[in-house]
Amino acid sequence: MTSLKETILARNPDWWRGAVIYQIYPRSFQDSNGDGIGDLAGITSRLDHIAGLGADAIWISPFFTSPMKDFGYDVSDYCDVDAMFGSLEDFDALMARAHDLGLKVMIDLVLSHTSDQHPWFKESRKDRTNDKADWYVWADPKADGTPPNNWPSVFGGTAWAWDGRRQQYYLHNFLTSQPDLNLHTPAVQDALLDVARFWLDRGVDGFRLDTINFYFADKYLRDNPSLPPELRNDSIAPSVNPYNHQLHLFSKNQPENLEFLRRFRAVLNPYKAAAVGEVGDAQRGLEIMAEYTSGGDKVQMCYPFELLQPTRLTAGALAETFARMAKAAPDAWPCWSYSNHDTVRHVTRWGLNNAGLRMYTLLLLALRGSVCLYQGEELGLPEADIAFEDLQDPYGIEFWPEFKGRDGCRTPMVWVKDNAMGGFTSAEKAWLPVPAQHLAHAVGAQGDGGLMAFYRKALEFRASEPALRSGEMSLPEAQGDLVTFTRDMNGRRVFCAFNLGAGTVKPKLPPGKWTALAGSLGGDAPGAELGAWGFALAAAE
Repeated sequence: MTSLKETILARNPDWWRGAVIYQIYPRSFQDSNGDGIGDLAGITSRLDHIAGLGADAIWISPFFTSPMKDFGYDVSDYCDVDAMFGSLEDFDALMARAHDLGLKVMIDLVLSHTSDQHPWFKESRKDRTNDKADWYVWADPKADGTPPNNWPSVFGGTAWAWDGRRQQYYLHNFLTSQPDLNLHTPAVQDALLDVARFWLDRGVDGFRLDTINFYFADKYLRDNPSLPPELRNDSIAPSVNPYNHQLHLFSKNQPENLEFLRRFRAVLNPYKAAAVGEVGDAQRGLEIMAEYTSGGDKVQMCYPFELLQPTRLTAGALAETFARMAKAAPDAWPCWSYSNHDTVRHVTRWGLNNAGLRMYTLLLLALRGSVCLYQGEELGLPEADIAFEDLQDPYGIEFWPEFKGRDGCRTPMVWVKDNAMGGFTSAEKAWLPVPAQHLAHAVGAQGDGGLMAFYRKALEFRASEPALRSGEMSLPEAQGDLVTFTRDMNGRRVFCAFNLGAGTVKPKLPPGKWTALAGSLGGDAPGAELGAWGFALAAAE
C-alpha cells in the first residue's frame, strides 16, 4: 500500500495548472443515511460519476463542525467533520477512493471569519485581557455609541455588532454570527496555518480559500468612500443591498494580505499542494487576482467574478477581461467558472438554449486558466424556483422578494428520473426541494447525445490538447459577437473562434494551413461561417 508520504512525493507540483475542478456542495450531492441531507459517504459513492466525466479534481464546500447559520461557512471547529456529514474516518475513506480514481481533493477553508460558537471567539469575547482578546476585530464605539466606522455587511446592515461583555463592537463582514478574525495578530495567522497543516497531513491536495481578499481589515478602521451609482456592480451583493454603495478601500483588499499568502504558500510547497482563492471584488477583481497569483510565492490560482456576471458574457467583455488581466500581471493564473453555490445557474442567468450552453462550455475549456465546474452544470440544470416557505438561505430570507437568495442553485443533485427525490435521498423530503423539472435532466436520463456526454467529450478533448490545458494564449479579438484567439504550446498552435450570438459570423483565419478540430463536438470547419452559437477550432499544420 502506498504511504501518504510516497503519494505526496509522487505529485506533480503543477497538477493544478489547467486542471478541471468539480465543485461539490456536500449538503446536496448525495445522502447516504436517509436524513435528507448529503454527506461525505454519499460523495464517496458518487465519485465515479466525476471521474467518468473527466475532471481532474474535486472541491468540497465546507463540511467542518458548524452551527450551520451559513451552512458550513460559519466554522466552529476547523479540524473535525460536522456529525451531519459524517466523521473524519468518512473523510479518509473519501480521500482514498478519490485518489484511487485519480482525482485530487481540494477542501474549502474559511479563514477570514469563524462562527461565534468557535472556542476562539467564546474566549475572545469574555473580556479585553484574555489570551485571545485580540484574535478578532474589536473596536470601541464612537462617542455617541454608534459603530466605529461606516462599513456595511455583505449580508445587509452594518458590519459591526455590539457585545455587552466587552463593551465593544466586533466586525462581521457577513452574518452577525460570523465574527471576523484579526490577522494582524501573529498568533491568529499561526493558528490558521496549523489548520492547513492538519488537512495537508491528512492527504488533501489543496484548498479553495473562501473570501481570500477579506483576510485583513485596515488597522486604523478608516471609513470607506462612497461609490458613484454608475460604478456599482451587484456581482458581490444584490442590488437591493447598500453594500454596493461603497468603494471597499479599507474593509478588505489590504496590502498585509500578500505577506500572509506568502506564509500560506510556504506551508503548501512541501506537500506539492495548491490553492485557489475566491476574489470577491466587483471593481478590482482581476487586479487583485494578479497580485495574489503572480511571482510564484503566493497562491497558485484565483477565480475572479468576471464570468459570474448577471448579464451574458459577450465577445467584447471577454476581450476586455483578458486585456485587463494581461496589463495587471502577464503570469497571473485564473480559475474560471460560470456557476457556483452562490450564483444563479448560468443556463438560467444567461437564458441559454442547448446550442448556446454547449458553445459557452467549450469556450470555458478553451480559455487560458484552470476551470471550476459546479455540480449539476453538466446536466444543464436550470435555477430552481424556491418558494419563500422552503427557503433556507439567510441571505435570501433577508432580501426577499427582490432577491431570492442562493437556494435556487443549491438544490439536490438528480441521479435518476423516476424518483421524486431524484435518487438523492431515501427520505420523503430533502433539506431543499427537488424540483420536478430537474428530473428530466437526471444523470440516468442523459443519453449519448445529451449534455453530459458533451461535457465528457469536451473534457477529453481539452485533456488531449496540452495547448488548451496550459499553453499560452493570444489576447482575444472581438468583432461583434465573434471572439477569436490562439493557444500555443511547444510548437502546437490552436486557433479558436466562437460566435457568442444568435446571428451568423465569419472568422478570418491566421495565415497558414489549418486542420479542423472538435468536429465530434459539433465544431465547424476552419474559415467557415459560424451560425448561431457556432464554434470552430483548428490546429496549424
